[in-house]
Amino acid sequence: MNKVKDLILIEKYIKIHNISNLFSPYIKENIELLFFDKRELIFKEGEEITHLMFFVEGKAKVYMTLKNGKLLLLDFYKELDTLGDLELVTNDISSCNVEAIEPCVCIGIPIKFLKNNYNKDINLLNFLCNSLGEKLKRSSKNSSINLLYPLENRVASYIISIGVKEDSKYFKFDETLTIISELLGTSYRHLLRTLNKLVDKKILSREKDLYIVLDYEKLKKLSADIYR
Repeated sequence: MNKVKDLILIEKYIKIHNISNLFSPYIKENIELLFFDKRELIFKEGEEITHLMFFVEGKAKVYMTLKNGKLLLLDFYKELDTLGDLELVTNDISSCNVEAIEPCVCIGIPIKFLKNNYNKDINLLNFLCNSLGEKLKRSSKNSSINLLYPLENRVASYIISIGVKEDSKYFKFDETLTIISELLGTSYRHLLRTLNKLVDKKILSREKDLYIVLDYEKLKKLSADIYR
């Protein structure tokens, strides 16, 4: 993580996302820009949270480690999602990992400062309450998806959610298929069979360690409304 105190750049991101009403002057004085590289952990489960963060650029995935050592995918964060809001309210440590899928920029406010000040700012407090409510709804939905949707749908959604776009058809999984299978709550063999099934349907093709999206519309249709 790189921290930058660039008032002009901070103001630029605030204007782009139209969030100037969230920050009173005394809060603005404590804002920092936080930069994260691709694959960098923004939050690590079990560690203390240092900043309340507002995503202003980039995308990240959220997952947790179960007691059996396996990983479970929980959510994806993108622009204007907040990190650290729950921990700010509960004074708790991070309960999950947040990993940057691509280079990310966050507006960060030190937790130590906010603990004594956030409840004085009604606009910020309302925003955090709404954010927590949205996360609760998404968490319930994603839990149902993990239980009820076939793996083919979850794989399609995962491919799109990690950043594959219609104008960028070549992609390479950053993790091994073993890790992806854990994140999606399945076995390595089942994941491989599902990917091969998408290849057989001519939705994907494979060249060495690269996959090619042959039919983005079908892939998108398969992903339905799964992971954002």
